[in-house]
Amino acid sequence: MSLVLASSSPRRRELLGRLGLVADRITAPDIDEAPLPAERPRDYVLRIACAKARAVDRAPDDVILAGDTTIAVGRRILGKPADEADLRRMLALLSGRRHHCLSAVAVIDTAGTLRHRLSDTVVAFRPLDAAEIDAYVASGEGEGKAGGYAIQGRAEAFVRFLHGSHSGVVGLPLMETRALLRTAGLPLA
Repeated sequence: MSLVLASSSPRRRELLGRLGLVADRITAPDIDEAPLPAERPRDYVLRIACAKARAVDRAPDDVILAGDTTIAVGRRILGKPADEADLRRMLALLSGRRHHCLSAVAVIDTAGTLRHRLSDTVVAFRPLDAAEIDAYVASGEGEGKAGGYAIQGRAEAFVRFLHGSHSGVVGLPLMETRALLRTAGLPLA
């Protein structure tokens, strides 16, 4: 049995290592990640995780693991910022309020059965002033991150409250991932 990680994210590789696992193969799926019109954030993140898993070539003994994380403010989906102005807009929107970090995991087992789980973590940012937002944007840390921030970095200082899975906010909820991989037959203690 071989584990295939359908992600180019170094954070997902690191988190997988916390389960004592190293992917036998890593491949970045090429899919359209644009939300569908009126798509709800939960539906979106599950659809994308499943699409990533299905987009990877699978040998008969492969177990495919894919994930996706998005930030939701109400029904608004905050994906990766397009540019610095978009990043500033996202951080201003998150400033002083709660939001949901939705992290979906999808696993295809050796029989071709796809299973998925969703982690919903509530995160509250303290109010951020313009200088803090400017400094964070200048750091470059929020580029390429859902919602424009990395909780495992400088943005952790913005968090006044977190209820749920810290690893889910980083990009791979470990409890859900472990359960899915065990169901798929991977030997995990």
